[in-house]
Amino acid sequence: MKSIVSAIVFAISLLLSPLASAQDGTQGVPVEVNINTAEVEELDKYLDGIGKAKAQAIVDYRNTNGAFESADDLKGVKGIGDSIVEKNRDRIVL
Repeated sequence: MKSIVSAIVFAISLLLSPLASAQDGTQGVPVEVNINTAEVEELDKYLDGIGKAKAQAIVDYRNTNGAFESADDLKGVKGIGDSIVEKNRDRIVL
């Protein structure tokens, strides 16, 4: 009986593991991006809806205006609105 329960738990964990995977392909490793220190390549790779142009805009905005105080401050960057911030809120750190 114990081995059946173990097999069921193992099977369930295999089924759920893709749900816990980050979009960069890492298995079960949460992705965090410090928007105050990340370079263009990191912003582009790890933030959904952010390509190279928007990543560069984030870096330029940060260089001009100083450090971001909250994830919502990203909305001050041209081309970044509520939906992009919300999609990435769990990944953004300061």
